[in-house]
Amino acid sequence: MFGYVMIDKPELKVKEFYRYKAYYCGLCRELKEEYGFRGRMTLTYDMTFLVMFLTSLYESETRELASHCPLHPVKKIPMLQNEITEYGAKMNILLTYFKFEDDRKDDNSLAGAAGMRLFRKKAELISREYKRQAHAIQKQLKVLADYEQAEEENLDLVAGAFGTLMEELFVWKEDQWEEELRKFGFYLGKFIYIMDAYDDLPKDLKTNSYNPLKAVSRKCRNRENYEETIRQVLVMMMAEATAAFEKLPCLKEAEILRNILYSGVWAKYNKIQKERQEKEESHGK
Repeated sequence: MFGYVMIDKPELKVKEFYRYKAYYCGLCRELKEEYGFRGRMTLTYDMTFLVMFLTSLYESETRELASHCPLHPVKKIPMLQNEITEYGAKMNILLTYFKFEDDRKDDNSLAGAAGMRLFRKKAELISREYKRQAHAIQKQLKVLADYEQAEEENLDLVAGAFGTLMEELFVWKEDQWEEELRKFGFYLGKFIYIMDAYDDLPKDLKTNSYNPLKAVSRKCRNRENYEETIRQVLVMMMAEATAAFEKLPCLKEAEILRNILYSGVWAKYNKIQKERQEKEESHGK
């Protein structure tokens, strides 16, 4: 469900791209140092954005360092880390652990059980430190599982559960920024959920798997109407998220953040559109 909040690289200046990459690599290093190789495997673009976003808002003192990594074993690469990098890594681990737990409960998944064993001790420590976030992740994943079991068709309701989960992650501190951070996280979370459902719909139709967009598709007159409906919903979600973003004093890394929010989040959508168009054209020949 993650991997949609990324940069639009062609639209970034070179120095901005390398700065973004330094945040990404800094989070990767934090996951490796604190949680081992298995921690590094949980790395997502979305948590990199969370780290950069909160760093910008709170103007956290960020240290620059250089280190080797498996992809660059010879030359050291620049990295950026701060206290929010640590927070982002911990949220990554919590999301991973509770997703494994949810998978095990849903269908007695062996992979879920194995994943829980890998992350249980670390997740328990993080849950005690961040009780509010841990409770929200666990609760909302359970809500989503219940919706799936019931084959809930109300898209706003289902996407809202993931939005509620995400808003808690963006509230690092319960302070004067909390209201706008909650709004931002909520609508970004809904966008991510709907985008993921849109991406998965063709596969889910073939496998008869749950997807709330099946109901949306049935209610639309034709495919063109369905595509336009989804596009409008996604635009509305990002409009609400960016409206909240613009009310926050994010000055540091502002150009990179705007690149992600106004362009990067649409990269996957545009890719899906292109691939589907090419597929149609090839079938039409």
